Amino acid sequence: MRTTAFDVTGLEGGHISLTSTELEQLSSRIDGPLLTAGDAGWDEATVLWNATVTKKPALVVQPTSARDVAASVRFAAEHGLLLSVKGGGHNIAGTAIAEGGLTLDMSRMRDVTVDATSRLAHVGPGCLLQDVDRATQEHGLATVLGFVSETGVAGLTLGGGFGYLTRRFGWAADNLEEVEIVTADGKLRTACRAEHSDLFWAIRGGGGNFGVVTRFTFRLHEVGPIVTGGLIAWSADRADEVLATYRELTASAPRELTAVAMIRLAPPAPFVPEEWHFKPVVGLLLCHSGPTAEADLAPVRALGDPIFDLVGEKPYVVQQSMIDNMEPKGLHQYWKTEFLPELSSEYLATFRDAALAVASPLSFSVIFHLAGALNERDEGAVGNRDARFISGFSGVWSPQASGGGIVAAVREGWQKIRPFSTGGNYVNFQMAEDDTTRTACAYRTTFERLQQVKAHYDPDNVFRVNRNIPPHR
Repeated sequence: MRTTAFDVTGLEGGHISLTSTELEQLSSRIDGPLLTAGDAGWDEATVLWNATVTKKPALVVQPTSARDVAASVRFAAEHGLLLSVKGGGHNIAGTAIAEGGLTLDMSRMRDVTVDATSRLAHVGPGCLLQDVDRATQEHGLATVLGFVSETGVAGLTLGGGFGYLTRRFGWAADNLEEVEIVTADGKLRTACRAEHSDLFWAIRGGGGNFGVVTRFTFRLHEVGPIVTGGLIAWSADRADEVLATYRELTASAPRELTAVAMIRLAPPAPFVPEEWHFKPVVGLLLCHSGPTAEADLAPVRALGDPIFDLVGEKPYVVQQSMIDNMEPKGLHQYWKTEFLPELSSEYLATFRDAALAVASPLSFSVIFHLAGALNERDEGAVGNRDARFISGFSGVWSPQASGGGIVAAVREGWQKIRPFSTGGNYVNFQMAEDDTTRTACAYRTTFERLQQVKAHYDPDNVFRVNRNIPPHR
């Protein structure tokens, strides 16, 4: 029996004092563990991918079922506690943790069930991308997920989610067929096109603003098991040539081809010649999931003389995890990105110069090609569907290094590319410092409707530790 009362951050700030009896009541309502600082499993339950975010909750519940989630949400509402949900803990803004509050760590709900006949995957909210990829690829199937396999499925999907298959099949959120969700009143609901369709629309891009998803059902597609992809890089002295080729490639690329342009310092990896370690390079991250890879990648091959070339046939699950080591847990991260309508020559020159200024041993600057199915599908709340690219700067540094200069370079580069933006940004790439105005820009035409749905399902803004969408008043 816990004998100590706990001060927990309240929904409106301040502190709520919970007695040991109240904590025992919560513990008795759930099957999963209730953790406090010092308990076994506490450190792993509260660690975040972005080491810049150091906040900690007062309490952690690790649900094992939708029933546990519902009981925890009701308890938080009854006592007015600040509440958050941790799927994979990969969100750069650290929204997985309610500072001083109650965090639901979903890591014990990590099951994946594949119905190969119906081409559906039922996915637990604690799953990482790798869990889904491995299970679905056993059947030669996949759904749209992200680029880093250690990312949580829940946060990625609820904010939109894009990756190697986006140009073929839309956002990850577009591929949802149904969710099971606990809303702010503690009720467990099924949301799909036929039931609670307004809620189903909102959660497909609206982030964690509307409840705690306890099961995702994804549509699956025939993919792999072998794709053609990998990294290829050249000296940054050839940046103009490579970026021009990238622009031409993306202008005519089939939907089976996804290409990401990068500028960074070459890492001291085994595949990089030693003389190129920490030298500026320009590279392409490629994935072709169709039968015409050789012909479609000919413009890249024509550039010739790469520093390294890892592009080739590989299992899709290998492609999905090949850049995990670029974004490991425990580094400091500071990102700024924008949606773009096109890649003008002026933009590419601006990006090149800013990227070279940002370059540091762990930082990188990117251009993601979107378009394709992403521009056509319009079934959910994801904003800025007219955008053709996402571009910006990722400032990254180790805990032993100083990040002041890196942050300044990222912010300076971001200010230089903002005039080229659609006016929007990708909500999953927002920093904690970004306010509601920037969140509204992430949705643009869908923001007001999202506020209306929020007012219906969460009028008291119980789910606010996120890129928050305030309820319409």
